[in-house]
Amino acid sequence: MKIRGTILHTPDRGQLEVLEDRVISTDSRGVIISVAPYTADCQPDIELDRSVVLLPGLIDTHIHAPQWPQLGTGLDEPLERWLFRYTFPLEARYSDEGFAQSVWQSMVPKLLGQGTTTAVYFSSIHEAATTALAETCLAFGQRAYVGRVAMDHPDGTPDWYRDLSASGGVEASHRSIVDIRSLPGNTGLVQPIVTPRFIPACTDELLDGLGRLAESENVLTQTHCSESDWEHGYVLERHGTSDTSSLQSFGLLRDHSVLAHGSHLTEQDIHVAAEAGAGVAHCPISNSYFANAIFPLARALENGLRVGLGSDVAGGSQSNLFRQCEHAVTVSRMLEDGVDALVRPEERGVSNSRIDIPTAFWTVTAGGAELLGIPAGVLAEGFVFDAIAVDIGPNSSVDVWPELDDWPRIFEKLVRSSTATDITRVWVNGNEVTPSSGTQLPSLQPS
Repeated sequence: MKIRGTILHTPDRGQLEVLEDRVISTDSRGVIISVAPYTADCQPDIELDRSVVLLPGLIDTHIHAPQWPQLGTGLDEPLERWLFRYTFPLEARYSDEGFAQSVWQSMVPKLLGQGTTTAVYFSSIHEAATTALAETCLAFGQRAYVGRVAMDHPDGTPDWYRDLSASGGVEASHRSIVDIRSLPGNTGLVQPIVTPRFIPACTDELLDGLGRLAESENVLTQTHCSESDWEHGYVLERHGTSDTSSLQSFGLLRDHSVLAHGSHLTEQDIHVAAEAGAGVAHCPISNSYFANAIFPLARALENGLRVGLGSDVAGGSQSNLFRQCEHAVTVSRMLEDGVDALVRPEERGVSNSRIDIPTAFWTVTAGGAELLGIPAGVLAEGFVFDAIAVDIGPNSSVDVWPELDDWPRIFEKLVRSSTATDITRVWVNGNEVTPSSGTQLPSLQPS
């Protein structure tokens, strides 16, 4: 396949690269084999309109799939009450396979339509619902990591929504890994991921068993880590050490492990996680509600920590990753400037904390890919063709003034202003996956 268009991407952190009028060629596996200037003798299969630009697909490194129906609601409580009042009751409903299917079929195409070509999902504790989520991602063509949530602690979970035992939780997680890998037609687009919810919801026996499972099955891991005052403090009191060191002791801090939030990571924690090859799913909107702190993104990156961006549906009120980019810049400015006007300006903030739009976009593309260890997030030779076409023309949400706006300004406007209606086409692994492609999307039925 050959696609002609103008490319905007950030192959290096904080550096926008603009490649005007290029032809991207891909092989049968969806891997980019060349990116070359257009010439008159070239015959592309697809020619994008001049008002449309090509960007890498967006990577969401932290989504709670079962929370999709509560997106944008219930953010009036601290984390520990929000879970028991709103979230656990909703997640318990996924024992109903028909309900689960209806949610997955709503969520996955909408996320693809917003440009989310790769998603890292927490499912529920239910094996059938988790397998159905993986099936839905595969059917719609979304690259995904799908994890059955394991949680068994009698104090950190309700008695009506938990694994009945640590051994049962490990066995169910193992079966889920086998089921996802065995899905017909799954050649690796959808991967299982070992998913202890977080330390307060898991006994030590379950954490230890999941660490051994991840090692034996060679599977990535994900969990929440030093998320809030309550969660971070709970782990310090229970284990006498931070989340990061505790997870490491259970074998759950591995290469490409995804640690959601990390707002309370210490300098030592950042060093430990970076040395392990793990990284943080930075969730700027949900952190503003629940974290009691701002994740120090600039400092983490400077210290070699892998960082991607996450929506944290539904703790984050926006699933659109462009909004997460914008908010990542906003909260970095708040961390640098400080927020309490009663504190002297020179004492109010944390210096050198701000980031810019190209850095935020890097975290949601190349940075997220590095965190997961996949060759995506950049439109260059050797990378998979995960891409989105975004309209910046007169009828789009991006207001371009040719006499004022160069490409860096247009890019900043695009990231801050674009909506799903501006995304005209989406490709994953070289395959077009949006309804506008004319492809009949699947209609899954409850099994």
